[in-house]
Amino acid sequence: MRFTPSLCAGCCRPRHLATLSTVRPDGTPHVVPVGVTVDLVAGLARVITSAGSHKARLVAAAGAAGIPVALCQVDGRRWVTVEGRAVVRDDPAAVAEAERRYAERYRQPRPNPERVVLEVTVSRILGSL
Repeated sequence: MRFTPSLCAGCCRPRHLATLSTVRPDGTPHVVPVGVTVDLVAGLARVITSAGSHKARLVAAAGAAGIPVALCQVDGRRWVTVEGRAVVRDDPAAVAEAERRYAERYRQPRPNPERVVLEVTVSRILGSL
């Protein structure tokens, strides 16, 4: 079932972890648990991580065009998947905004001078309510 952003708001707010799925250069999936925030107004999902993490390196290797990703969150029979293209943002304003949103949803993130943001431009939201 395809959802409009207004229908996703209830699924994207609980404080559950999600999984981030990317594809390695050899075509195999790379799936890891992440904290994610979704800004439905801007059409962006954000994941904070270290620049040296495998997920950040996979996304950075794609360059400015980004890489297709999926973020999925499950809570019993309810689920939501956010699809889009991810890019790495390392500018201080983008990192600060992502940290602020993460703190609002989860908790204050630990200090990390290597922090970057995987910024996903949302192209599709699927799920159940």
